[in-house]
Amino acid sequence: MNVSSAMEKMSVKESPGAAGRAAKCLLCKGSCSGLQPHFWRKACTACGCSTVDHAPGSDLDDDQLMGRLLADSPCAHLTAKVKGGGGLRMYKRNRMIVTNPVVSRKDPTFNTITYDWAPAGLNQKLAMQYMELLPASQHTVSGTGGALQRRRNLLIQLPAYDQDPMKCQSLTSEEEISSMLLFVKQYKQEALGVGEVALPGEGGALKEAAIQRAAKDAKEAKDAKEGKDAKDAKEAKDRSDKKDAGRQQEGGSAACSTNGTDESNKTEYRCTGCRGEVAMETPAVYAERAGYHDALWHPTCFTCSECGQGLVDLVYFWSQQKLLCGRHYCQTVWPRCSGCDELILCKSFLTTADGRTWHLYHYCCWKCGQSLDTPCEH
Repeated sequence: MNVSSAMEKMSVKESPGAAGRAAKCLLCKGSCSGLQPHFWRKACTACGCSTVDHAPGSDLDDDQLMGRLLADSPCAHLTAKVKGGGGLRMYKRNRMIVTNPVVSRKDPTFNTITYDWAPAGLNQKLAMQYMELLPASQHTVSGTGGALQRRRNLLIQLPAYDQDPMKCQSLTSEEEISSMLLFVKQYKQEALGVGEVALPGEGGALKEAAIQRAAKDAKEAKDAKEGKDAKDAKEAKDRSDKKDAGRQQEGGSAACSTNGTDESNKTEYRCTGCRGEVAMETPAVYAERAGYHDALWHPTCFTCSECGQGLVDLVYFWSQQKLLCGRHYCQTVWPRCSGCDELILCKSFLTTADGRTWHLYHYCCWKCGQSLDTPCEH
């Protein structure tokens, strides 16, 4: 996305029906009539709670968010192009359906459980082993608190306004938009990753698969470039021929022209997080950015080193030998406004005595607009 198109799209307002789709506040419950978003603060004007506490959106919104994040990164294989979407990519979220027979004296019936998300690339037995290692509150069974918490974590850890200028209301110049686009491009290539689940000792196979994916992507990019170059050369030749024919002159045209066994002798594996032993028969999480040789985590230890939350859908940012969620990685590069929650990309901003940072125009009461240095009735 270039700067001019980003500026144009940012002028498009949220559709009127978007707020109507949002659920009532999960904290206020009956006292909140539904999300009524403030025009710059990420909060509901009806109840004052965060938009995250309303868990707005849908599965489609979630998959579009993740598709945008993972596109143009080494994790793009977890997305698919949207037909007629102009380059838009959708997250290929791995859902899991488990069917268990119900034993009774009558005809057998089956109990079906759907998980809104499960690690990709696993058979159901290993995927269930992974789930059983997590607390029950983190099981993403559709319609349960675990599935709802997953959605809240998506909004908290991977806010759309940390990756898409169209979702930002605080960017006021082309320079700020350019800075954000460059920042997003850099973290996609240098820090962003998605954890992979496998048994201890299988890191070599994951590494080989990653090498093959990278080689395939490089070949496709090369073929696309060569195809474009050939097309450009043909068009240039056609133009040259027409020009020469018009002048009745003769002319010519320009010519165009690891093996995965490094862990086989290991007998003991240690979690990079807690340093405890990882049993050979239990699934562990690998992070490509950390390398497949020594680094692996217990499923419960694959967390953000800043906030301690489990990394939603295993999406991580690797920085200074640490795992971070998207929110806290971005805050290591740019300050975050305590008013609107967006990254501050302008040169002038306010830092208060408690260490919090603010856009100059957001250091105010969000109801009456009076400076926070002056007491008000709110």
